[in-house]
Amino acid sequence: MTETVIVQYVGFEVKSLGREYTFLVRVTSTEPREFTLTIENEAFNSRLVRFQDAPDICSLRLHNELAAAANHPTKTHYTFSEQELDEYRSSHATKSARHLYTPKPARPN
Repeated sequence: MTETVIVQYVGFEVKSLGREYTFLVRVTSTEPREFTLTIENEAFNSRLVRFQDAPDICSLRLHNELAAAANHPTKTHYTFSEQELDEYRSSHATKSARHLYTPKPARPN
């Protein structure tokens, strides 16, 4: 039988050293477990991470931890290293566009 895993983002709290993102993980036939992932304030201040990307970064990390531990990791709290944040940023870099919209052709006077 295959286990069903549901990962639910609950929210975040601003702490003195960083933001803690909370997720609930429900695996078939077990009680839900709470996981917290912390991104230090300095990562936001130095623009390693954008606020709007943080839940996605945390979700990806949590899914990786679940996959590595057959959905039952022993740890419930994770903190990001600068290297992990750099890897996320480089793998999700946006392509710069010359023009967001095609410019209208110039009209003759």
